[in-house]
Amino acid sequence: MRREISLGATLLEEGSCRFSVWAPLARHVEVRILSPREALQSLKSEGRGYHEAVLTGVEAGCLYMYRLDGEKERPDPASRHQPQGVHGPSQVMDSRFPWEDGGWTGIALKDYLIYELHVGTYTPEGNFETIIPHLDELKGLGVTAVELMPVAQFPGARNWGYDGVYPFAAQNSYGGPDGLKRLVNACHLRGLAVVLDVVYNHLGPEGNYLWDFGPYFTERYRTPWGSSFNFDGPQSDEVRRFFVDNALYWVRECHVDALRLDAIHAILDFSATPFLQELAGAVREEADALGRRIFLMPESALNDARVIRSPELGGYGLDAQWNDDFHHGLRALLTGDRSGTYVDFGRMEHLAKAFREGYVYSGQYSLFRGRKHGNSSRDVPGHRFIVFSQNHDQVGNRMRGERLSELVSLEALKLAAGCVILSPYIPLLFMGEEYGETAPFPYFISHSDPGLVEAVRKARREEFASFGWEGEPLDPQDEGTFLKAKLNHGLRKNGWHKVLHEFYRTLLRVRKELLPDAWFSKENLEVYASEEERLLVISRLFETEGFTMVLHFGSRRKEVFYPIPEGVWKKRLDSAEGRWHGPGSSIPAQIESGKDRRLDINPFSILLLSMTKEN
Repeated sequence: MRREISLGATLLEEGSCRFSVWAPLARHVEVRILSPREALQSLKSEGRGYHEAVLTGVEAGCLYMYRLDGEKERPDPASRHQPQGVHGPSQVMDSRFPWEDGGWTGIALKDYLIYELHVGTYTPEGNFETIIPHLDELKGLGVTAVELMPVAQFPGARNWGYDGVYPFAAQNSYGGPDGLKRLVNACHLRGLAVVLDVVYNHLGPEGNYLWDFGPYFTERYRTPWGSSFNFDGPQSDEVRRFFVDNALYWVRECHVDALRLDAIHAILDFSATPFLQELAGAVREEADALGRRIFLMPESALNDARVIRSPELGGYGLDAQWNDDFHHGLRALLTGDRSGTYVDFGRMEHLAKAFREGYVYSGQYSLFRGRKHGNSSRDVPGHRFIVFSQNHDQVGNRMRGERLSELVSLEALKLAAGCVILSPYIPLLFMGEEYGETAPFPYFISHSDPGLVEAVRKARREEFASFGWEGEPLDPQDEGTFLKAKLNHGLRKNGWHKVLHEFYRTLLRVRKELLPDAWFSKENLEVYASEEERLLVISRLFETEGFTMVLHFGSRRKEVFYPIPEGVWKKRLDSAEGRWHGPGSSIPAQIESGKDRRLDINPFSILLLSMTKEN
């Protein structure tokens, strides 16, 4: 049976509206209409902590607050819009929208090529509407899905989005719910899916009034950001309902195609049927009812394959997980960084295992954690992992927010791009990486409480000190820190930025047009790693064709040995060629091999070869 969403303010027949709120901590709940006329109405207790009433004379645009026990006035926890920010009144919204995507059913999971962006820094204006003119460029680049960092209402106008406190309300400064719907509609008209990052492990500290309504939180567990949500204690059924309904709201009313679930390792839940499994079941049911492909894409630091296994195999039934191990293995080889979590990485075999299996740490000892970590993902299909060389966390959680373009050479940037895009996994690009954006992406906020601002500053300093990094991080509250993060899209039209942009476009085209679907399977995958030569070779032989990818992480040009399978191999892509601003390549356009072969490989380069077998 399809689940109906009734929390919040729902317009009914003309001039009437149903208000529904879960507030078991309040004996008496009233809704106070603030505009366009003043009104006060008691809500009727409906059992299990729910309060509800239908008011006449209420239309879209009306502002309202809930009054709890005749004293506290608070915005609606399920508010659809907060036009005056996190402390102001909620607004009644008309859910109707002139959608033009009636024929849209989504895209297959294996076809996702994701582009992650932050709405506030992607354009000078920083809103949903001004992203739309860039969609044709993204489509032309070759991506198939746009991922938005969290847009749930947060305090002020500057934030990464993980301080959101109204999970149903799209950020007012971005354009609110109608602005989001216009962006989603425009994406679908261009054949682009939309992924929305949602946060079900904590709420931000400013404007978080859920404490006044009910036991949304528990003190039994703590997250790095404060109290954990109550997903397994008394009255947790209603807490679960709130967040499941939230997911269905984004999917049903806003037509979002996938949800990226932030840091699910911080969702602490020891119930027999975990919240995440319940969420997955509800989303699958909604997808069937809508006739659309809808996916859940969790971020998890657990390296636990149960997250993306089916319930029949003892899993949660989520669809595709972010794989930090792939990033860490790649980043350590490119930069030589061994601070923090990178202490566990830096060998060619680490990246080789990431290509073979997914997780690098699958039960062995982790020096960073001081214990064994992870379980095996060998049997998990490749399209259920999402990989990247950069994302908002891996850039923004550096002290200065430097991108990879500020840390390594153009040759290394091309090598990183090839590793990600030609991997047997779903690639994710972080906004601007496709042309080597140089603007940093530091952490930024715009809290109104000076004490809270200072607490954030102190926490950031302590975090970086624990990594052994020296210096003073950028001030997260300073507007200048936010403005530094604005993209300069014009870079992609000139110099090496233009070359890199075209290289990304070519990689994405090669992935779609040249490589067969079987390339992205783990079956018949051969991975050769040489620590001495800093070499990784990935090969697949099929019935009628074969492909070999050579990845060289050495800093010097070197003649390397690799036994290439018998056949005539054609060079399909060589990052060292002059057209890619490389140092020049000595690899011939065609290689005939039936025996051991030596290849003269350039530093930090990627080479893709293909072979067609004779009948």
